[in-house]
Amino acid sequence: MRVPLLRRRMVLEMPRRSADGAGGFVQHWQALGEVWVAVTALQGRDTVVGAAAMSQAAQRIVLRASPEGSPMRPRPDHRLREGARIFTILAVGAYDPAGRYLTCFTREEVAR
Repeated sequence: MRVPLLRRRMVLEMPRRSADGAGGFVQHWQALGEVWVAVTALQGRDTVVGAAAMSQAAQRIVLRASPEGSPMRPRPDHRLREGARIFTILAVGAYDPAGRYLTCFTREEVAR
């Protein structure tokens, strides 16, 4: 297995909820730290959500593995951010048999 070239820096974020004062909650994102990644585009499509046109793109993002239980280990409820671009993590799996790297399957949505 080839060692991935981790050339892009992204921020790993996790969701946090806080009370909105009206019995509900507001979700915001907490940065966990920066990670270096390799990104491979998989597929894309255009769709309409309500009255808005959206572009969706799927990517495979590889990064160094963190130990099990570490807050820096990505999970499907986390996301990766690169500037204004948001990559929602859908699934996480091992990239190599030794477990040194992880693969995150992500989706990026952009309103057009």
